[in-house]
Amino acid sequence: MHNIRGRLLLSYIALVVLTIVAVGIAFILLLNSRSAPPGPTFQRLADIALRTDPVALLLQSMMPQSRPNQPGRALGDRLDAVGEQLAQLALQEDVRVLLISLPARVVLFDSAGALVAGDAFGGTQQEYNLNGRGPADVMRPPGLRGSFQDSSAEWLFVGVNTMQFRGESFYILFADQRGGQTLRGVFAEFVNEVLRVLVQAALVSLALAVVLAFVISRSVAWPLQRMAEAAAQIAGGRFNQRVPVQGVEEVRAVGEALNRIVTQVQDDQRSQQDFLANVSHDLKTPLTSIQGYSQAIIDGAAPNPVHAAQIIYDEAARLNRMVGELTDLARLQAGRLSMQMSAIDLGQLAGAIAQRLQIVAQEKHIHLDSDTPPMPAVAADGDRMAQVLTNLISNAINYTPAGGRVRVRATAQAGGVAVEVSDSGIGIAADELPRIFERFYQVDKSRGPRRGTGLGLAIVQEIVQAHGGTITAASAGRDQGSTFTVWLPNPSLPTVARRRM
Repeated sequence: MHNIRGRLLLSYIALVVLTIVAVGIAFILLLNSRSAPPGPTFQRLADIALRTDPVALLLQSMMPQSRPNQPGRALGDRLDAVGEQLAQLALQEDVRVLLISLPARVVLFDSAGALVAGDAFGGTQQEYNLNGRGPADVMRPPGLRGSFQDSSAEWLFVGVNTMQFRGESFYILFADQRGGQTLRGVFAEFVNEVLRVLVQAALVSLALAVVLAFVISRSVAWPLQRMAEAAAQIAGGRFNQRVPVQGVEEVRAVGEALNRIVTQVQDDQRSQQDFLANVSHDLKTPLTSIQGYSQAIIDGAAPNPVHAAQIIYDEAARLNRMVGELTDLARLQAGRLSMQMSAIDLGQLAGAIAQRLQIVAQEKHIHLDSDTPPMPAVAADGDRMAQVLTNLISNAINYTPAGGRVRVRATAQAGGVAVEVSDSGIGIAADELPRIFERFYQVDKSRGPRRGTGLGLAIVQEIVQAHGGTITAASAGRDQGSTFTVWLPNPSLPTVARRRM
Protein backbone atom coordinates (compact mmCIF):
# COMPACT_ATOMS: atom_id res chain seq x y z
CA MET A 1 0.00 0.00 0.00
CA HIS A 2 1.46 3.34 -1.07
CA ASN A 3 -1.05 5.74 0.50
CA ILE A 4 -1.08 7.04 4.06
CA ARG A 5 -4.20 5.15 5.12
CA GLY A 6 -2.80 1.80 4.00
CA ARG A 7 0.52 2.41 5.68
CA LEU A 8 -1.10 3.54 8.91
CA LEU A 9 -3.35 0.48 8.90
CA LEU A 10 -0.40 -1.84 8.29
CA SER A 11 1.61 -0.13 11.02
CA TYR A 12 -1.24 -0.50 13.53
CA ILE A 13 -1.74 -4.17 12.61
CA ALA A 14 2.01 -4.80 12.91
CA LEU A 15 2.01 -3.06 16.29
CA VAL A 16 -0.89 -5.18 17.53
CA VAL A 17 0.70 -8.41 16.30
CA LEU A 18 4.07 -7.58 17.83
CA THR A 19 2.40 -6.68 21.12
CA ILE A 20 0.47 -9.95 21.21
CA VAL A 21 3.58 -11.96 20.35
CA ALA A 22 5.54 -10.16 23.06
CA VAL A 23 2.78 -10.79 25.61
CA GLY A 24 2.60 -14.46 24.56
CA ILE A 25 6.35 -14.93 24.94
CA ALA A 26 6.22 -13.21 28.32
CA PHE A 27 3.44 -15.57 29.46
CA ILE A 28 5.37 -18.62 28.26
CA LEU A 29 8.50 -17.49 30.11
CA LEU A 30 6.44 -16.77 33.21
CA LEU A 31 4.79 -20.17 33.12
CA ASN A 32 8.09 -21.89 32.46
CA SER A 33 9.69 -20.24 35.49
CA ARG A 34 6.99 -21.59 37.84
CA SER A 35 6.99 -24.99 39.48
CA ALA A 36 4.82 -27.64 37.91
CA PRO A 37 1.19 -27.48 39.07
CA PRO A 38 0.53 -30.09 41.84
CA GLY A 39 -2.83 -31.31 40.52
CA PRO A 40 -1.58 -33.93 38.02
CA THR A 41 0.90 -35.32 40.56
CA PHE A 42 -1.75 -35.65 43.27
CA GLN A 43 -4.06 -37.38 40.80
CA ARG A 44 -1.40 -39.91 39.79
CA LEU A 45 -0.50 -40.68 43.40
CA ALA A 46 -4.17 -41.10 44.30
CA ASP A 47 -4.57 -43.58 41.42
CA ILE A 48 -1.61 -45.59 42.76
CA ALA A 49 -3.03 -45.56 46.27
CA LEU A 50 -6.36 -46.91 45.10
CA ARG A 51 -4.84 -49.46 42.75
CA THR A 52 -2.52 -51.14 45.33
CA ASP A 53 -5.22 -51.66 47.97
CA PRO A 54 -2.90 -50.89 50.95
CA VAL A 55 -5.59 -51.58 53.54
CA ALA A 56 -5.65 -55.28 52.79
CA LEU A 57 -1.86 -55.32 52.56
CA LEU A 58 -1.34 -53.98 56.06
CA LEU A 59 -4.15 -55.92 57.66
CA GLN A 60 -2.53 -59.14 56.50
CA SER A 61 0.94 -58.13 57.63
CA MET A 62 0.54 -56.22 60.87
CA MET A 63 -2.55 -57.57 62.64
CA PRO A 64 -2.20 -60.62 64.93
CA GLN A 65 -3.32 -63.99 63.49
CA SER A 66 -6.95 -64.84 64.04
CA ARG A 67 -6.13 -68.27 65.58
CA PRO A 68 -5.56 -67.95 69.31
CA ASN A 69 -2.84 -70.69 69.44
CA GLN A 70 -0.58 -68.41 67.26
CA PRO A 71 0.54 -65.46 69.38
CA GLY A 72 1.05 -62.12 67.70
CA ARG A 73 4.51 -61.24 66.61
CA ALA A 74 6.39 -58.36 68.09
CA LEU A 75 5.63 -54.99 66.50
CA GLY A 76 9.21 -54.57 65.30
CA ASP A 77 9.08 -57.83 63.39
CA ARG A 78 5.79 -56.78 61.87
CA LEU A 79 7.23 -53.43 60.72
CA ASP A 80 10.16 -55.21 59.11
CA ALA A 81 7.81 -57.37 57.13
CA VAL A 82 5.70 -54.38 56.11
CA GLY A 83 8.82 -52.49 55.07
CA GLU A 84 9.86 -55.20 52.67
CA GLN A 85 6.45 -55.15 51.01
CA LEU A 86 6.39 -51.33 50.87
CA ALA A 87 9.87 -51.27 49.32
CA GLN A 88 8.71 -53.67 46.62
CA LEU A 89 5.62 -51.50 46.09
CA ALA A 90 7.78 -48.35 45.71
CA LEU A 91 9.91 -50.12 43.11
CA GLN A 92 6.91 -51.41 41.25
CA GLU A 93 5.11 -48.04 41.06
CA ASP A 94 8.24 -45.88 40.75
CA VAL A 95 7.25 -43.72 43.73
CA ARG A 96 8.56 -43.07 47.22
CA VAL A 97 6.59 -44.84 49.94
CA LEU A 98 6.54 -43.82 53.61
CA LEU A 99 4.77 -45.21 56.66
CA ILE A 100 4.03 -42.63 59.36
CA SER A 101 2.14 -42.56 62.62
CA LEU A 102 -0.31 -39.80 63.50
CA PRO A 103 -0.82 -37.78 65.58
CA ALA A 104 2.73 -38.50 66.86
CA ARG A 105 4.07 -37.56 63.38
CA VAL A 106 6.76 -40.21 63.54
CA VAL A 107 8.28 -41.88 60.51
CA LEU A 108 8.18 -45.71 60.70
CA PHE A 109 9.50 -46.45 57.19
CA ASP A 110 10.95 -44.61 54.16
CA SER A 111 11.62 -46.47 50.93
CA ALA A 112 14.14 -43.77 49.90
CA GLY A 113 16.14 -44.26 53.10
CA ALA A 114 16.43 -40.51 53.65
CA LEU A 115 14.33 -40.79 56.85
CA VAL A 116 14.81 -43.57 59.41
CA ALA A 117 12.36 -45.04 61.87
CA GLY A 118 11.75 -42.64 64.70
CA ASP A 119 12.44 -39.43 62.72
CA ALA A 120 9.91 -36.67 63.01
CA PHE A 121 7.72 -36.06 59.97
CA GLY A 122 7.80 -32.36 59.15
CA GLY A 123 5.35 -32.23 56.29
CA THR A 124 2.07 -30.39 55.97
CA GLN A 125 -1.13 -32.21 55.13
CA GLN A 126 -4.86 -31.83 54.73
CA GLU A 127 -7.74 -34.24 54.34
CA TYR A 128 -8.20 -35.57 50.82
CA ASN A 129 -11.22 -37.48 49.51
CA LEU A 130 -9.93 -40.47 47.54
CA ASN A 131 -12.61 -40.74 44.88
CA GLY A 132 -11.24 -43.35 42.52
CA ARG A 133 -11.57 -46.82 41.07
CA GLY A 134 -11.29 -48.91 44.27
CA PRO A 135 -13.70 -51.74 45.16
CA ALA A 136 -17.11 -50.51 46.05
CA ASP A 137 -17.39 -52.71 49.16
CA VAL A 138 -14.29 -51.27 50.81
CA MET A 139 -15.09 -48.38 53.09
CA ARG A 140 -12.08 -46.07 53.29
CA PRO A 141 -11.60 -43.28 55.81
CA PRO A 142 -10.60 -39.85 54.46
CA GLY A 143 -7.09 -39.73 53.02
CA LEU A 144 -4.40 -37.07 53.20
CA ARG A 145 -2.43 -35.03 50.75
CA GLY A 146 0.31 -32.51 51.27
CA SER A 147 4.02 -31.93 50.88
CA PHE A 148 7.26 -32.25 52.79
CA GLN A 149 10.83 -31.17 52.27
CA ASP A 150 14.04 -33.10 52.68
CA SER A 151 17.61 -32.40 51.70
CA SER A 152 17.01 -33.37 48.07
CA ALA A 153 13.79 -31.65 46.98
CA GLU A 154 10.15 -30.88 47.70
CA TRP A 155 7.89 -33.93 47.70
CA LEU A 156 4.15 -34.16 47.13
CA PHE A 157 2.27 -37.04 48.71
CA VAL A 158 -1.12 -38.73 48.96
CA GLY A 159 -1.73 -40.83 52.06
CA VAL A 160 -4.28 -43.44 53.06
CA ASN A 161 -5.23 -44.46 56.58
CA THR A 162 -4.56 -48.18 56.90
CA MET A 163 -5.50 -48.95 60.49
CA GLN A 164 -5.86 -47.81 64.12
CA PHE A 165 -3.54 -49.49 66.63
CA ARG A 166 -3.23 -48.58 70.31
CA GLY A 167 -4.49 -44.99 69.76
CA GLU A 168 -2.29 -44.35 66.73
CA SER A 169 -3.35 -43.96 63.07
CA PHE A 170 -0.97 -45.50 60.53
CA TYR A 171 -0.78 -43.84 57.09
CA ILE A 172 0.97 -45.01 53.95
CA LEU A 173 2.22 -42.03 51.93
CA PHE A 174 2.84 -42.30 48.19
CA ALA A 175 5.23 -39.42 47.31
CA ASP A 176 6.84 -37.99 44.21
CA GLN A 177 9.15 -35.02 43.63
CA ARG A 178 7.63 -31.73 42.56
CA GLY A 179 9.47 -30.99 39.31
CA GLY A 180 9.69 -27.94 37.06
CA GLN A 181 7.45 -27.25 34.13
CA THR A 182 8.13 -29.12 30.92
CA LEU A 183 7.96 -27.14 27.68
CA ARG A 184 5.05 -29.28 26.56
CA GLY A 185 3.26 -28.62 29.80
CA VAL A 186 3.94 -24.91 29.50
CA PHE A 187 2.43 -24.77 26.02
CA ALA A 188 -0.52 -26.86 27.13
CA GLU A 189 -1.21 -24.50 30.02
CA PHE A 190 -0.66 -21.48 27.77
CA VAL A 191 -3.11 -22.77 25.16
CA ASN A 192 -5.72 -23.71 27.75
CA GLU A 193 -5.56 -20.61 29.92
CA VAL A 194 -4.09 -17.69 27.93
CA LEU A 195 -4.34 -18.18 24.18
CA ARG A 196 -8.09 -17.77 23.96
CA VAL A 197 -7.94 -14.47 25.86
CA LEU A 198 -5.09 -13.25 23.63
CA VAL A 199 -6.98 -14.15 20.45
CA GLN A 200 -10.04 -12.26 21.67
CA ALA A 201 -7.88 -9.26 22.59
CA ALA A 202 -6.19 -9.43 19.17
CA LEU A 203 -9.49 -9.35 17.32
CA VAL A 204 -10.74 -6.39 19.35
CA SER A 205 -7.39 -4.59 18.89
CA LEU A 206 -7.40 -5.17 15.14
CA ALA A 207 -10.89 -3.75 14.88
CA LEU A 208 -9.86 -0.69 16.88
CA ALA A 209 -6.69 -0.39 14.75
CA VAL A 210 -8.76 -0.26 11.57
CA VAL A 211 -11.02 2.44 13.02
CA LEU A 212 -8.08 4.48 14.37
CA ALA A 213 -6.18 4.13 11.10
CA PHE A 214 -9.18 5.43 9.18
CA VAL A 215 -9.77 8.37 11.53
CA ILE A 216 -6.12 9.40 11.87
CA SER A 217 -5.28 8.87 8.21
CA ARG A 218 -8.28 10.96 7.24
CA SER A 219 -7.17 13.78 9.54
CA VAL A 220 -3.68 13.64 7.98
CA ALA A 221 -4.41 12.66 4.37
CA TRP A 222 -7.29 15.07 3.71
CA PRO A 223 -5.23 18.26 4.31
CA LEU A 224 -2.31 16.75 2.37
CA GLN A 225 -4.56 15.94 -0.57
CA ARG A 226 -5.82 19.51 -0.62
CA MET A 227 -2.22 20.72 -0.42
CA ALA A 228 -1.29 18.50 -3.37
CA GLU A 229 -4.16 19.94 -5.42
CA ALA A 230 -3.19 23.52 -4.56
CA ALA A 231 0.50 22.79 -5.26
CA ALA A 232 -0.42 21.38 -8.68
CA GLN A 233 -2.31 24.56 -9.52
CA ILE A 234 0.62 26.68 -8.31
CA ALA A 235 3.00 24.61 -10.45
CA GLY A 236 0.72 25.41 -13.38
CA GLY A 237 1.30 29.14 -12.84
CA ARG A 238 -1.76 30.02 -10.73
CA PHE A 239 0.14 31.87 -8.02
CA ASN A 240 -3.02 33.30 -6.48
CA GLN A 241 -3.70 29.87 -4.96
CA ARG A 242 -3.03 29.30 -1.28
CA VAL A 243 -2.51 25.98 0.47
CA PRO A 244 -5.15 25.34 3.18
CA VAL A 245 -3.59 25.36 6.65
CA GLN A 246 -5.43 22.47 8.34
CA GLY A 247 -4.80 19.25 10.22
CA VAL A 248 -2.22 18.37 12.81
CA GLU A 249 0.59 20.72 13.75
CA GLU A 250 3.17 19.23 11.40
CA VAL A 251 0.77 19.33 8.43
CA ARG A 252 -0.15 22.94 9.24
CA ALA A 253 3.56 23.79 9.34
CA VAL A 254 3.97 22.33 5.84
CA GLY A 255 1.02 24.35 4.58
CA GLU A 256 2.37 27.57 6.07
CA ALA A 257 5.81 26.89 4.56
CA LEU A 258 4.27 26.32 1.11
CA ASN A 259 2.27 29.55 1.40
CA ARG A 260 5.45 31.44 2.31
CA ILE A 261 7.19 29.92 -0.70
CA VAL A 262 4.33 30.97 -2.99
CA THR A 263 4.43 34.50 -1.56
CA GLN A 264 8.18 34.63 -2.09
CA VAL A 265 7.80 33.39 -5.67
CA GLN A 266 5.18 36.10 -6.30
CA ASP A 267 7.48 38.74 -4.82
CA ASP A 268 10.40 37.47 -6.90
CA GLN A 269 8.28 37.51 -10.03
CA ARG A 270 7.13 41.05 -9.34
CA SER A 271 10.69 42.08 -8.57
CA GLN A 272 11.90 40.45 -11.79
CA GLN A 273 9.20 42.20 -13.79
CA ASP A 274 10.05 45.53 -12.18
CA PHE A 275 13.74 44.86 -12.77
CA LEU A 276 13.20 44.22 -16.46
CA ALA A 277 10.97 47.28 -16.75
CA ASN A 278 13.49 49.48 -14.92
CA VAL A 279 16.45 48.14 -16.89
CA SER A 280 14.59 48.74 -20.13
CA HIS A 281 13.66 52.27 -19.07
CA ASP A 282 17.08 53.18 -17.68
CA LEU A 283 18.82 51.85 -20.75
CA LYS A 284 16.38 53.37 -23.19
CA THR A 285 16.70 56.92 -21.83
CA PRO A 286 20.48 57.34 -22.26
CA LEU A 287 20.50 55.38 -25.51
CA THR A 288 17.78 57.66 -26.91
CA SER A 289 19.80 60.71 -25.91
CA ILE A 290 22.97 59.29 -27.42
CA GLN A 291 21.19 58.37 -30.65
CA GLY A 292 19.39 61.73 -30.96
CA TYR A 293 22.40 63.95 -30.32
CA SER A 294 24.60 61.77 -32.51
CA GLN A 295 22.14 62.08 -35.37
CA ALA A 296 21.97 65.86 -34.84
CA ILE A 297 25.76 66.12 -35.05
CA ILE A 298 25.83 63.94 -38.19
CA ASP A 299 23.09 66.02 -39.84
CA GLY A 300 24.76 69.25 -38.78
CA ALA A 301 21.59 70.25 -36.95
CA ALA A 302 23.17 70.59 -33.50
CA PRO A 303 23.53 74.31 -32.66
CA ASN A 304 26.38 73.51 -30.28
CA PRO A 305 28.18 70.28 -31.28
CA VAL A 306 30.46 70.41 -28.24
CA HIS A 307 27.50 70.52 -25.87
CA ALA A 308 25.86 67.67 -27.74
CA ALA A 309 29.06 65.63 -27.55
CA GLN A 310 29.26 66.30 -23.80
CA ILE A 311 25.73 64.98 -23.36
CA ILE A 312 26.64 61.86 -25.34
CA TYR A 313 29.73 61.41 -23.17
CA ASP A 314 27.76 61.82 -19.91
CA GLU A 315 25.08 59.33 -20.96
CA ALA A 316 27.71 56.81 -22.07
CA ALA A 317 29.45 57.21 -18.70
CA ARG A 318 26.12 56.63 -16.96
CA LEU A 319 25.61 53.44 -18.98
CA ASN A 320 29.12 52.35 -18.07
CA ARG A 321 28.44 52.92 -14.37
CA MET A 322 25.20 50.98 -14.62
CA VAL A 323 26.92 48.01 -16.26
CA GLY A 324 29.66 48.08 -13.61
CA GLU A 325 27.16 48.20 -10.76
CA LEU A 326 25.12 45.40 -12.29
CA THR A 327 28.28 43.32 -12.56
CA ASP A 328 29.21 44.04 -8.92
CA LEU A 329 25.67 43.22 -7.76
CA ALA A 330 25.64 39.92 -9.66
CA ARG A 331 29.02 38.97 -8.16
CA LEU A 332 27.89 39.90 -4.66
CA GLN A 333 24.69 37.89 -4.93
CA ALA A 334 26.63 34.91 -6.29
CA GLY A 335 29.27 35.23 -3.54
CA ARG A 336 32.07 35.60 -6.08
CA LEU A 337 33.22 39.10 -5.11
CA SER A 338 36.35 38.77 -2.97
CA MET A 339 36.57 40.59 0.36
CA GLN A 340 39.87 41.71 1.94
CA MET A 341 38.95 41.46 5.63
CA SER A 342 40.88 43.39 8.27
CA ALA A 343 40.27 45.14 11.60
CA ILE A 344 38.35 48.34 10.86
CA ASP A 345 37.30 51.17 13.18
CA LEU A 346 33.88 51.82 11.68
CA GLY A 347 33.51 55.07 13.64
CA GLN A 348 36.71 56.61 12.26
CA LEU A 349 35.86 55.40 8.74
CA ALA A 350 32.40 57.03 8.91
CA GLY A 351 33.93 60.25 10.27
CA ALA A 352 36.52 60.39 7.48
CA ILE A 353 33.91 59.94 4.75
CA ALA A 354 31.66 62.56 6.34
CA GLN A 355 34.61 64.97 6.43
CA ARG A 356 35.34 64.31 2.74
CA LEU A 357 31.71 65.03 1.78
CA GLN A 358 31.53 68.27 3.82
CA ILE A 359 32.31 70.32 0.71
CA VAL A 360 29.41 68.76 -1.20
CA ALA A 361 27.07 69.45 1.73
CA GLN A 362 28.24 73.06 2.03
CA GLU A 363 27.67 73.69 -1.67
CA LYS A 364 24.02 72.60 -1.16
CA HIS A 365 23.79 74.66 2.05
CA ILE A 366 23.22 71.52 4.14
CA HIS A 367 24.58 71.14 7.64
CA LEU A 368 26.49 67.83 7.91
CA ASP A 369 27.11 66.82 11.51
CA SER A 370 29.15 63.76 12.56
CA ASP A 371 29.39 62.09 15.98
CA THR A 372 31.86 59.28 15.32
CA PRO A 373 34.12 58.52 18.31
CA PRO A 374 36.55 55.56 18.09
CA MET A 375 34.69 52.25 18.09
CA PRO A 376 35.73 48.64 18.81
CA ALA A 377 37.28 47.12 15.71
CA VAL A 378 35.16 44.96 13.43
CA ALA A 379 36.28 42.53 10.72
CA ALA A 380 35.45 44.19 7.40
CA ASP A 381 36.70 45.09 3.94
CA GLY A 382 37.63 48.77 4.27
CA ASP A 383 37.07 49.67 0.62
CA ARG A 384 33.65 48.00 0.49
CA MET A 385 32.50 49.57 3.77
CA ALA A 386 33.73 52.95 2.48
CA GLN A 387 31.56 52.34 -0.61
CA VAL A 388 28.57 51.61 1.67
CA LEU A 389 29.00 54.70 3.85
CA THR A 390 29.74 56.97 0.87
CA ASN A 391 26.53 55.84 -0.82
CA LEU A 392 24.40 56.39 2.28
CA ILE A 393 25.84 59.83 3.16
CA SER A 394 25.74 60.97 -0.49
CA ASN A 395 22.09 59.89 -0.78
CA ALA A 396 21.24 61.75 2.42
CA ILE A 397 22.83 64.94 1.00
CA ASN A 398 21.24 64.52 -2.41
CA TYR A 399 17.72 63.94 -1.04
CA THR A 400 17.85 66.75 1.53
CA PRO A 401 16.80 70.24 0.38
CA ALA A 402 18.91 73.34 1.09
CA GLY A 403 18.90 74.35 4.73
CA GLY A 404 18.40 70.78 5.87
CA ARG A 405 20.53 68.65 8.16
CA VAL A 406 22.38 65.34 7.79
CA ARG A 407 23.79 63.54 10.81
CA VAL A 408 26.25 60.63 10.95
CA ARG A 409 26.54 58.82 14.31
CA ALA A 410 28.51 55.72 15.38
CA THR A 411 27.66 53.66 18.49
CA ALA A 412 28.54 50.29 20.00
CA GLN A 413 25.37 48.31 20.44
CA ALA A 414 23.87 44.80 20.31
CA GLY A 415 27.21 43.00 20.29
CA GLY A 416 28.57 45.06 17.39
CA VAL A 417 29.03 48.56 15.96
CA ALA A 418 26.25 50.58 14.31
CA VAL A 419 26.48 53.65 12.05
CA GLU A 420 23.32 55.75 11.62
CA VAL A 421 22.91 58.18 8.72
CA SER A 422 19.85 60.36 9.23
CA ASP A 423 18.56 63.34 7.29
CA SER A 424 15.70 65.83 7.23
CA GLY A 425 15.05 65.27 3.55
CA ILE A 426 12.15 64.09 1.40
CA GLY A 427 11.55 60.94 3.46
CA ILE A 428 10.15 57.62 2.31
CA ALA A 429 6.48 56.66 2.13
CA ALA A 430 5.41 53.67 4.26
CA ASP A 431 4.44 51.61 1.20
CA GLU A 432 7.88 52.21 -0.36
CA LEU A 433 10.00 51.22 2.64
CA PRO A 434 9.81 47.43 2.00
CA ARG A 435 11.09 47.96 -1.57
CA ILE A 436 13.80 50.51 -0.89
CA PHE A 437 16.62 47.95 -1.37
CA GLU A 438 15.27 46.48 -4.62
CA ARG A 439 17.32 46.80 -7.80
CA PHE A 440 16.45 49.90 -9.88
CA TYR A 441 13.87 51.05 -7.35
CA GLN A 442 13.98 54.83 -6.86
CA VAL A 443 12.06 56.91 -4.36
CA ASP A 444 12.44 60.18 -6.30
CA LYS A 445 11.57 59.43 -9.93
CA SER A 446 11.48 63.10 -11.00
CA ARG A 447 15.20 63.77 -11.26
CA GLY A 448 15.36 63.17 -15.00
CA PRO A 449 18.74 62.39 -16.56
CA ARG A 450 20.64 63.27 -13.35
CA ARG A 451 18.99 60.66 -11.17
CA GLY A 452 20.99 57.60 -10.08
CA THR A 453 20.91 54.09 -11.48
CA GLY A 454 18.76 52.68 -8.69
CA LEU A 455 21.35 50.02 -7.87
CA GLY A 456 23.23 51.72 -5.06
CA LEU A 457 21.12 50.54 -2.11
CA ALA A 458 20.82 47.03 -3.53
CA ILE A 459 24.65 46.85 -3.68
CA VAL A 460 24.92 48.35 -0.18
CA GLN A 461 22.61 45.70 1.24
CA GLU A 462 24.56 42.86 -0.43
CA ILE A 463 27.90 44.20 0.91
CA VAL A 464 26.58 44.56 4.46
CA GLN A 465 25.02 41.10 4.44
CA ALA A 466 28.26 39.65 3.07
CA HIS A 467 29.90 40.98 6.27
CA GLY A 468 27.30 39.22 8.42
CA GLY A 469 25.63 42.51 9.29
CA THR A 470 22.27 44.18 8.71
CA ILE A 471 21.01 47.42 7.19
CA THR A 472 17.63 48.96 7.97
CA ALA A 473 15.70 51.96 6.69
CA ALA A 474 13.21 53.97 8.73
CA SER A 475 11.10 57.03 7.91
CA ALA A 476 8.05 58.72 9.34
CA GLY A 477 6.76 59.42 5.82
CA ARG A 478 7.00 61.96 3.05
CA ASP A 479 9.05 65.09 3.95
CA GLN A 480 9.82 63.60 7.37
CA GLY A 481 13.39 62.58 6.69
CA SER A 482 14.83 59.09 6.89
CA THR A 483 17.41 57.06 8.81
CA PHE A 484 19.61 54.26 7.48
CA THR A 485 21.41 52.09 10.05
CA VAL A 486 24.30 49.76 9.26
CA TRP A 487 25.26 47.21 11.92
CA LEU A 488 28.30 44.89 11.84
CA PRO A 489 28.96 42.25 14.48
CA ASN A 490 31.92 42.26 16.86
CA PRO A 491 32.40 38.89 18.66
CA SER A 492 34.33 40.56 21.50
CA LEU A 493 31.32 42.64 22.53
CA PRO A 494 28.48 41.21 24.70
CA THR A 495 25.62 40.08 22.50
CA VAL A 496 22.05 41.19 23.19
CA ALA A 497 19.11 41.34 20.80
CA ARG A 498 20.61 42.12 17.38
CA ARG A 499 18.94 44.41 14.91
CA ARG A 500 17.19 42.66 12.07
CA MET A 501 15.94 43.90 8.75
